[in-house]
Formats: sequence, C-alpha cells, structure tokens
Amino acid sequence: MKARLGVVLFGTGVFAVVIAAGLAFFVAPSVARLPYDLKLCTATVKQDCLRPSVAQAQNAQFLYTKGGDAPEVGIKTGTLQSTTEISPLPDTTDRELTGDLAGEAVVWRGLGTVVWTERNETISQYEALIALDRDSASAVGWDGQRLNDVAAPAVPDPVSYTGQLYKFPFGTERKNYEYFDRDLRKALPIEFKETQTIDGLEVYRFEQVVPETALTFSQERIKSLIGAFAKTATSGEVRYSNVRTIWVEPVTGNFIKVSEQQRKTFVPNVGAPTQLLHGDFVYTPDTVSHNVASAGESKRQIQLISLWLPIGLAVLGAILLVVGPWMRATGRKAARGRHEEITGENEVSADEDGKVTA
Repeated sequence: MKARLGVVLFGTGVFAVVIAAGLAFFVAPSVARLPYDLKLCTATVKQDCLRPSVAQAQNAQFLYTKGGDAPEVGIKTGTLQSTTEISPLPDTTDRELTGDLAGEAVVWRGLGTVVWTERNETISQYEALIALDRDSASAVGWDGQRLNDVAAPAVPDPVSYTGQLYKFPFGTERKNYEYFDRDLRKALPIEFKETQTIDGLEVYRFEQVVPETALTFSQERIKSLIGAFAKTATSGEVRYSNVRTIWVEPVTGNFIKVSEQQRKTFVPNVGAPTQLLHGDFVYTPDTVSHNVASAGESKRQIQLISLWLPIGLAVLGAILLVVGPWMRATGRKAARGRHEEITGENEVSADEDGKVTA
C-alpha cells in the first residue's frame, strides 16, 4: 500500500510541476496583456474595467470664447474639470488591425472634456483613436489613428502616436519612457523619479518636463488672438509648457494619480503677452481612491497567477517528486521484509515439526 501511494504521489508531483510551468510560461503572459474584452466600469462591473479619470484645476486662468448672438472672448478664472473617458473598440480592432497588428494590438477611443464647473460650460474637447500594443501598452503605427481637438491648432499632417499615452507597460520598470504630449503631438521622455506609496499601494513616480515651446497655430487663430488681446500686433505665437507627473502601479502599469501644470501664453510681436492657460490639474481623491482599489485587485490577480501559484505548485511538485520515490522504496523494502519474515517462520515450523516427528 505504501509503495502504491508513493507512485501516486510521484505522479501528482509531475502533474504539479507541469501545471506550474504552464501557468508561468503560458497563462501568466496572457494575463499581463491588454484584453480585447475590457469593459467600462458600471454599478455591477467594478474590477478589471475602465472608469473615467477626473482631474481638477482650482483657481485656473483660461481663455474663454463664446459665439452666438452675444460673442465673448476673454480670460476667465475658475475651476476647470478635465474628464478622460477610454472606450475599447473591439469591432474596430478585429476589422482594421491586420497583418502584424492582428492579435498584437487593440484600438482604444479617448474622449477628453474640460468643463468650467462654475458655469457648467464645456471649454474644450478632443477625441483620439489610437492602437496600443497589447504587451507594452505603447502606441503602434495604424492608418486609422487620429486626434481631433477643437482647442488645438489645426495641423494638416495626420497625427502619429508614439510612446505611452493612457497606460504604462505591465511590469513597469524603474527607467525612463517616452510619453505622448497631445499639444505637441509627439512623444517626449518621461523620467522615473522614485518609489512612493499612495494609500498603502506602492507606485513609481514619473515626471515629464515640457519646455516652453511654440505651438503651430493656424493664421486664422493667431489673427483672432491678435484681435482680442494685441490689436496693434501683426503676428504672434502661442507658447506652451507643462510639468506632467504620473504615479504608476508597476505590476499593472495603471495610472494611480496624474498631475499637470499646464501653461499657454500668447506672445504678440507688439504688446504685452497674454496668459491663455494657467492651470494645475490633479486627479480628484475619488479617482485616486478608485484607481488604488482597482490596480490593487488586478495586481493581486496577476501575482497570484504569474508568481504565487507557479511557485506553490513547483514547490509542492518538488516535494512530491522526492517523497513519492522514497515512499515507494521504503514500501517495497518493508514488503520484502514482511515476506522474508513470513517465509522464515514457515521454514522453522517445518523443522520443528520434522524434529518432533523424528
């Protein structure tokens, strides 16, 4: 019985090692990829889903324009609320991502809206279509990518996304990455700064400094700014700068907190500059709290499948691979001992019987 149990344990050990290897080399990599069926967060779907990210800039200074019968152009002060909504487009992914992109990338739609909260009026809005690599979460080349932004300059060339935008890679490293800036329409380095903790969750803090740069505004928009703020000028430019800080949960690559110090200034060739935007945006506490909970749960799931289960099964399998043969060997030895003992007793009894008979 002991030898038979040893055989069973050895087989179980082999099975455990095989399962551990399968989890580590096949299941875990598929878990740490952008899924096709990522859902939007709802009242019933609260984990592994996308929820709008909300940032606010208190006491922001910004350009306000209003058309209609009573047009208004001026610089206002108030609270700006920026909401970013991400929607996966699985149908577009299946239909348009072909060739090398098929199965390796997904299409996301981003919708960004800035609202003046005191008046509940939309100040700006943009829509982005972007293809993301499922492993690195970085942008990949795709003919359908676009960026429509009513507040940005009219650039005739199509947008070409590169670098990170809405997410960092699974297994984010302590190194510098490239991050896409929507106003400049190009990626710039974003530097790893330090490891911090937000609500008990370990995060990596990255910082991107966008130096003051002249944006490519259309002549029509420049003329409208001259008419509003520098009537004696004949030309001018809009200069933009930003300090962007992103706190990332490294296992999932999810954003936990984002802050941006955005500045835009109209500089005419004659007259004083006018600040068109001076806003320090930062994720709201509710957004940060949700991101901590969501990333923490996803982190536990990824680590369970990619680390703890493979390690546990591998250790269990190794133990059984040792215990199984040992039990089989000791069981056989014990069985031989019992057999020899029984055989020996029978021989002695025969001798004694023989002697008695003699």
